[in-house]
Order: sequence, then structure tokens, then C-alpha cells
Amino acid sequence: MNILTFLVKVAGLLGTITVGANAFSYSRFRRRNLRNFRSPIDESKEVLADFTSHEHNEGKFFFGLATAPAHAEDELDDAWIRFAKETPCSAEDEEDKKGKRKKVKLAVGAITKGLAKNIDGKEDNTVADSTSTKNVAAWHNTPHAEDRLKFWSDPDQEVKLAKDTGVTVFRMGIDWSRIMPKEPTKGIKEAVDYEALEHYKWILNRVRSNGMKVMLTLFHHSLPPWAADYGGWKMEKTVDYFMDFTRLVVDSMFDLVDSWVTFNEPHVFAMLTYMCGSWPGNNPDFLEMATSTLPMGVFHRVMHWMAVAHSKAYDYIHGKTSLEKPLVGVAHHVSFMRPYGLFDVGSVTFSNSLTMYSYIDSICEKLDFIGINYYGQEAVCGVGLKLVETDEYSESGRGVYPDGLYRVLLMFHQRYKHLKVPFIVTENGVSDETDVIRRPYMIEHLLALYAAMLKGVPVLGYVFWTISDNWEWADGYGPKFGLVAVDRDNNLARTVRPSYHLFTKIVKSGKITREDRSLAWDELQKAAKAGKLRPFYRAVDNNGLMYADGLDKPQWRQFVDRDWRFGHYQVDGLQDPLSRVARTLLIWPVIMKKKVRKVKVKHADESGLALQPA
Repeated sequence: MNILTFLVKVAGLLGTITVGANAFSYSRFRRRNLRNFRSPIDESKEVLADFTSHEHNEGKFFFGLATAPAHAEDELDDAWIRFAKETPCSAEDEEDKKGKRKKVKLAVGAITKGLAKNIDGKEDNTVADSTSTKNVAAWHNTPHAEDRLKFWSDPDQEVKLAKDTGVTVFRMGIDWSRIMPKEPTKGIKEAVDYEALEHYKWILNRVRSNGMKVMLTLFHHSLPPWAADYGGWKMEKTVDYFMDFTRLVVDSMFDLVDSWVTFNEPHVFAMLTYMCGSWPGNNPDFLEMATSTLPMGVFHRVMHWMAVAHSKAYDYIHGKTSLEKPLVGVAHHVSFMRPYGLFDVGSVTFSNSLTMYSYIDSICEKLDFIGINYYGQEAVCGVGLKLVETDEYSESGRGVYPDGLYRVLLMFHQRYKHLKVPFIVTENGVSDETDVIRRPYMIEHLLALYAAMLKGVPVLGYVFWTISDNWEWADGYGPKFGLVAVDRDNNLARTVRPSYHLFTKIVKSGKITREDRSLAWDELQKAAKAGKLRPFYRAVDNNGLMYADGLDKPQWRQFVDRDWRFGHYQVDGLQDPLSRVARTLLIWPVIMKKKVRKVKVKHADESGLALQPA
């Protein structure tokens, strides 16, 4: 009995220490990342933001639009096409070694899709029934899927749509596998498609002839299939091959390019390809997954070689003689992560340690600008992402949080201001087929960016993602990110959305007015209060956890009636049961105290008449 009592006391002590330590960690996290701020924007003025009043050494503030080869180019036999066509069950027909690795990946996929029993011991059929069994969702059920946006055979349609908005920068990419369709084991000449190289030059000239500068991306989530066969970015020789490709592009197109993005979101590619196997290029086994984040694990190995490749590409581009100094940087993805519950602070801290600063730290001496790709916030719960019912989300499951862009820009500026390099928002956008969220989303994020500029953050420009609805990686054609809708049943006919006109107005005037903001927000509020529905392409289990796999067909979710405008978002407290109970116990006495009023009591005699002092 004494031993049992002792064990209970020890367990209680350990529990108290654990709760106390997590509470302390959260208080520090909240102080650093979630502290309330006063917006530097005067909301009483008619013009809330005037980008024409800001100029840097590199010129005036610019607006741009972005696309990428895997999203838009037809006639492209890249890794994504092969991945989409592949049927998971065909692994049984593969040779033994590859077959075994594929089955491991599928086993992990089965668990993440909720086929394993949940904590209540019941099978989670919600996810099992709703997720796609294909590698790429919403692809096999989409007309003319391989055509993408026909940007290769007919780039003028996208180029003209971009030009008509008034943007001065067009961000696009060069597909490595199109230029080098096979591994250059016998030398460059036999491996290079020089006609494709010339065709890209023609496209760049089309962009420039329409009055736009070119921001060119060298690696945008598309590894040549032949490189994947030997291990891709896990191997040092991929750096050499990438430099062969880089030299070809730079030597051929240097005079046509105004700014260079060597890598787009390298840690996203490393995680989804080499740690999870949910993107083409790798089929990790259990050991590789389990050890992926160790110092010598696959994640750090891949990130190291991508850092080496960037540095070499940077030096090569800067080695070219030119009247104007070339601008070379990366497009770094940043999500604003916050813990869902008290015990999730550690998960957020660990995730940020891998993704927030480490890659930029490793290449910071060789950057002319830091590109930030920002889409929203993520509520971390354990090892997954929680869908918070009171938050607004995009169709692809990203929490809408304009304040996050402001916070991120300030944090990055604080860390890297010694470099004296500017920032560019290289991607920002939202998947929203209804176009009701996109308009306030655009305005509020631009206000967040402008507020950061008022606080001294040097921001050169803003690039919106994207022009037309396109193929969104493993989500296929489900989420709609475009300012322009695409009718895939009608020869990819384009229809501009209201957000296209709003974006055009902002770009051409360089200003955001109070009226623009009010009109966009009021329409969203009407839809939310009316209980209107919109599509949602992310699978969610019975516990509210979202999974990486997209859906072939959308679920339907109501617009959320919450004020997420820049400077207005009220951060929720922790939502785990323990934190809710603690919050209730702490707040309840305060509430009761406010309800109690002090009442003056008048003394009375037995007849009830008030006694007045003599």
C-alpha cells in the first residue's frame, strides 16, 4: 500500500512538472509570437495603403503574377505526369526491391488515411471513404488533365491575362527534365534538348515584349525522373547535374532574366518527397522515415545539397558580366504555426527548427533578396494539423491569417537585417472557387505587407499566386487558386473572376482604399451569416485532424463568421481540455466579480420607514 501511494505521488509530481514546463514554454511562445500589436495603418483614412510612395535602391515597389512548369505546361513528360498516371496497386507488378519499398509507403499512407483504428477503438471511416486512392487527387476525373494550361504550346493566353492586370513582373520556371530528358552520363550534348531551350527563350521574349520583367525559377518541385532513380537530392552528384542545367539556362537566357529564384520551397520538397513519399521522387522505407530528421538523416542531407547547389548557382550567375547586377534569391515557404493544445508547443518548436530559418541561415551570405511564400497559419496538434472550426480555411486546408504575414516579415527582418538585403513576397494566394474569400484575402495580406513596410521592413514587391486555375501538385485540379477560372470541358476557356478586376485596380493605382476593403469584406460577411457553403478539398478524420491527401470530390464547408482582417484577429487560447478547464476556473471568479454590484443599504425601523440621521 505504501509503494502504491508512493507511485501515485511520483506520478502526480511528474504530471505537475510536465504541465508546468509546457505552460512555461507556451507563455514564452505566446510572448514572442502571439503578442497583440497595434496596426500602424490608419483605418480612418480613405487610402489605407499607397505602394507608390515606397521606393528602394532596386526601384519602385512592384506587383507580379506567378506560375510554374508543372502547373501550366503541356507536352511535358515530367515526374508529376508519371506520378499521376501511376496506380498504387501496380507496385505488386514491380521488381522485388522497388515493390517492397512501395508497399511500405502504402502502409504508411493507409495509417494516415485513418484506416487504422482511432483512439476509441473504432475504424475511422470518415477518412477511409473520402480520400482518393490515387497518387494525385482530382486528376483522373478531370478532362484534359495532361494539357494543364497549354502554357508550352500557347503561352500568350496566360501572358496577356497577366499583362492586362498591369503587373510588371512575371514569375515562371524552366523544367529541368524538359531541358535534360535523360541523365548526362555520356556528356551534356547527348542529354540536352536544345530545341526546348530555344522554345523557352521564345516564351521569355513573349513575356518581355508584353512589358513585363522575368523572374525565373530554376527548381520548382520537379525532379527529373532519371535523377529520382538514383536517389536525387540525397546524392552529391545531383548538385553537379543541377549545375550543368543551370549553366545551360544562364548562358542561354541571362539577358532575358531580371531576377533568379534558384529553389522554390526546398524544405517542402524535402519533406513531402524524401520524408513522406507523398510526392514523386522517392519511396522512403520505415527506417528512412524514422531517422529522417536526425543530424545525418535524409532531410538534413537533402537540404545540405540544395544549399550547396544554390551557392554554386549564385556564384555562376554573378560571374556573368552585365551592366546591371543580377538579383538572385530563393522562394522560402513560411507557415505561421501555433500550438492547438498545451502539449503541442514542443511540436511547433521542433517543426520551426527544421523549416523556419535553417535553410536561409545556411545560404544567407549568398542572397540578393529573401523570397517569402506565405499562405496562412497551421494549428499543430501532436504530429498533425488540426482543423479549427472557428477559423476560415482555403479549399486546400490553409488557415486564413493575414496577421501572420506581418509577423513573419518582422521576424525575418529582425533576424537578417544585418545582411541588408530586401524581401520579396514571391507567393501569396488562396484556393477559393467561390471568389468570395479571395478578395478580402488579397486586400488584408497586402495591408499586412504594407504595415510591415511602415515598420521598416524593406519589401521590393508582391507576387500573387496565380493567374488561372491549374494543377496543384498532389491535390490535382481540385483547389482553385486562379484569378481566372478555367473550363476544362470547353477547350480550357478562361473566365475572369471579380478578384481579377480587384487585383487589376490595386496594381494600376498602387493603392488600397477603405471602400475596396469594405466591399470585399461585406460580401464575405453576408455569405457567412447566410450559412452559404463552399468546397473543401482536404480529408479530415473524426478527431479534426487534416491529412496531406487531397480529395477527388470536395466536401462542403460553411463560410466562417469571424473577423480575420489584418489587425483585427483575436488569437484563441489553447484548445485542449486541460487548458479549457484551467481557463474557465481562472476566468469564472472575474466574471462573477463583475456581476456583483455593491448595494447601499438604508437602515429602516420596524415600519419599514428609512431612518434619517439626526
